Amino acid sequence: MRTRPTLTWEPSGDLPPATTDLAPVVEAVRAGGVVVLSGAGLSTESGIPDYRGEHGSLRQHTPMTYQEFTGSEQARQRYWARSQLGWRAMIRARPNAGHLAVAELAESGLVTGVITQNVDGLQQAAGAPDVIELHGSLTRVLCLHCRAFTTRAEVDRRLREANPHFEAGAERHRSARVNPDGDVELPDEAVRDFRVVPCAACGVGVLKPDVVFFGENVPPDRVAACRELVAGATSLLVLGSSLTVMSGLRFVRQAADARTPVLIVNNQPTRGDRWGVRVELPLGEALKDVVAGVRESRSSSG
Repeated sequence: MRTRPTLTWEPSGDLPPATTDLAPVVEAVRAGGVVVLSGAGLSTESGIPDYRGEHGSLRQHTPMTYQEFTGSEQARQRYWARSQLGWRAMIRARPNAGHLAVAELAESGLVTGVITQNVDGLQQAAGAPDVIELHGSLTRVLCLHCRAFTTRAEVDRRLREANPHFEAGAERHRSARVNPDGDVELPDEAVRDFRVVPCAACGVGVLKPDVVFFGENVPPDRVAACRELVAGATSLLVLGSSLTVMSGLRFVRQAADARTPVLIVNNQPTRGDRWGVRVELPLGEALKDVVAGVRESRSSSG
């Protein structure tokens, strides 16, 4: 499967209206068998911006594509230099109320699977078990030559050794926030002398974060695992995703084709609205209210 490099999507006038009523979400979660599909909007309250929201990072930068990364040494230098600063912010980020609510619902057995489009690891840090990272994780790095994996922490150590003065000099140029793909904006002059390290295992291979860039293939076995989860779901709950790229939207379509209810909590229209019900509320507070509503309904029925 190929993630289409669709960076923007404009809602048409024929989308169904959103609601602010959480009752359908509470009812679906209370019934159990929910599969969650989460996007960058779930991490905004942890200080990591989304791509396409009101303050989304696409308004300020274009994310790296797979073709650009693999085809240009200069692009790789730019990516790793920016990522070297962005990684600091990513590891400081902590799970927010939304992550914690999903983890609680998963631990209770009401959420039977979590698929995340995020690469920040915050849903796992919140305690949700068996999260499928659809687009990979920034915590791992892959050699494109020998296919060896290493940790981002180890690559960070090597990059710091190779560029001992880079961070001190670059900090004055950096943007105020980290982007969802783990980098920050830096001018060309700040990255010109940055040294990129090769794979430590084979000595020659190009290192790439183990994430799915725009235009890159999502591993087929990962897609198959997600399809299996969605096929067994009693409802699909989409959290903080615009569903612009097909890698996430295809699961909404799968659920709709199987007549599985699709519920979306997102502050902006999504590409999946025509296949489900969208609740337009701030995500963290909404999910806290869902957890409280489920607890209340269980208490009253018990």
